Amino acid sequence: MKSKLGNHVIAGEGRPPWYRSDGQNCDCYIVGIAGGSASGKTSVAQRIIKNLNVPWVVLLSMDSFYKDLTPEEVEIAHRNDWDFDSPNSYDYDLLLETITKLKEGKQVDVPIYDFETHKRVPNKVNTVYGANVIIFEGIFGLYDKKVLEMMDLKVFVDTDVDICLARRIKRDVAERGFDVSGVLKLYQRFVKPSYDTYVYPTKKNADVVIPRGLENLVAIDLLTKHIQRQLQERKMQSRWDMARICPPQELPSNVLVLEETKQIKGLHTIIRDIDTSRHDFIFYADRLATLVIERALNELPYEPKEIETPTKKTVHGLGLKAHIAGVSILRAGGTMENGLRRVIRDAVIGKILIQTDPNNGEPQLHYCKLPPTIREVNTFIFLMDAVVGTGAAGLMAIRVLLDHDVPEDRIMFLSFLAAPQGLHTISRAFPRVKIVTSYIDPVLNPDTLYLEPGLGNFGDRYFGTEND
Repeated sequence: MKSKLGNHVIAGEGRPPWYRSDGQNCDCYIVGIAGGSASGKTSVAQRIIKNLNVPWVVLLSMDSFYKDLTPEEVEIAHRNDWDFDSPNSYDYDLLLETITKLKEGKQVDVPIYDFETHKRVPNKVNTVYGANVIIFEGIFGLYDKKVLEMMDLKVFVDTDVDICLARRIKRDVAERGFDVSGVLKLYQRFVKPSYDTYVYPTKKNADVVIPRGLENLVAIDLLTKHIQRQLQERKMQSRWDMARICPPQELPSNVLVLEETKQIKGLHTIIRDIDTSRHDFIFYADRLATLVIERALNELPYEPKEIETPTKKTVHGLGLKAHIAGVSILRAGGTMENGLRRVIRDAVIGKILIQTDPNNGEPQLHYCKLPPTIREVNTFIFLMDAVVGTGAAGLMAIRVLLDHDVPEDRIMFLSFLAAPQGLHTISRAFPRVKIVTSYIDPVLNPDTLYLEPGLGNFGDRYFGTEND
């Protein structure tokens, strides 16, 4: 999945959990594919992706990690005298850093290399986040020892060298601005010697060798089935399983519940009532959201501040020593946005769409748009969801924020209503995340995943979509 801070991203299919039930990452699955130039590595990779039929598979090309050439080196390259097929032509430090972050589920910026200027395109990258499977392909895909150690599966595509030459001529003339004589010069001087010296010997590092490349559909299909079995073993426990967990009676220390005043009980009486009109439901939900957010503000850092009043008197008060960014877990988390804007007028708000897979109860990430300020020092994130049931959506949303380098202790999770199971699940995984809720319902129905006594579907009642 591509994800940029400040830009929205929509995934056609949801991303299933890439972490265990304790909130810690399960490494994504990495397949390394090597072989000679134009041997069909990319075609094999694309065939595997098609056969896998799973969401959020990233194809990472080693071509993205060519080193920038100096002006003098560019002149040499334009004379077709520069060796692009040497291991020294690649930035292995950046490559290793990128693969390491991807394997950990982190966001990375993959450079875009321009083969005409022989430099990375300035101020332009492919931002990738939350890959389920990474397929890394390149002539030296199985060459570097540190990169090899990152691979779960290593593949070598073994194609006849004459076929490779014919493909390279066609590709480099059509896509990379070379003429035929230039391609042949490079091939004879650099490509073939490099293949014999460096590339072909890496065949011994492969777990699987695919002769004839894309033509060998049987080998590719067997390889795909092996990857699918590996992915199946990494499944997270379902929401229904999480709902059946019997939590401890004592709440975790990082959970803050609004004091049950007459006002709070009165607001809950109104929004729980099946006969409350949508107009009233919105009005009182916004009031309750304001109270939850004001309670969260008490947990933020303040500093002494001296001001002068209109009567020329000095007052020693406090000033908020933090910036606030909101992130709504769509759709129901959006019901708290009005309350946030009432309290923090200039708060920026991002959105994460997480929906439940009806087949297995797993949360799936479909959309991610985060404020560009989330990484700034002293910025606290108010993560908002209307109801916390099993805690599965909260786990995923917090994991997304952590993967975008937000410190755990700068995240506050806010909700109207929560179940003990969800509170304990999130607290066990992320004990430094403070959770603020207005009320705790004692029962989470393991069959419907609704809280009881509950208040129905919060998003439907707020947005008027009960009958949709």
